[in-house]
Amino acid sequence: YDEHVWLSLNNAIASSNEIARALMEKDEAHAQIYMANLVSYVDRLAALKQEFADSFGGKTIIVCDRFPFRYLTDEFGLKYYAAFVGCSAESEASFETIAFLSVKLHNLNAPAVFVTESADKKIAKTVISSAGVKDCKIVTLDSMQSTTFKQAQKGADYLAIMRGNLEALK
Repeated sequence: YDEHVWLSLNNAIASSNEIARALMEKDEAHAQIYMANLVSYVDRLAALKQEFADSFGGKTIIVCDRFPFRYLTDEFGLKYYAAFVGCSAESEASFETIAFLSVKLHNLNAPAVFVTESADKKIAKTVISSAGVKDCKIVTLDSMQSTTFKQAQKGADYLAIMRGNLEALK
């Protein structure tokens, strides 16, 4: 129902297991190394998953942008309202959508609204302005759809980005 399967830590664990299995089949001579790396990595994923689970549950977020975070929100019991379903090709939110999100923001008196890493933030600014919520911040969630090689060289990896998303949601 959402192509952004990598934004689920459960899926990341399952994918890691499958990748390691395939590598061990192709390179039996190094199977123990792959297994040791898998165990270490899955332990780190599981620890991060527990941090997410301990941090949320029943909270509601407002995403003033496209919404590639369905797996993430479902996995940790976050409720959400978003300007667009999934990664819709739409670039302008309707008046009704802006009004709806503004009312939700006003009623929730949320300290922040969220956008994706590639957002221009216009929708978020309009929603905040319309809601009249003071000191509301615009916080970025990273869907990992536009991570560059240069960012990866500087340490942007799956765990770091997902930890950044955890901190953003907090």
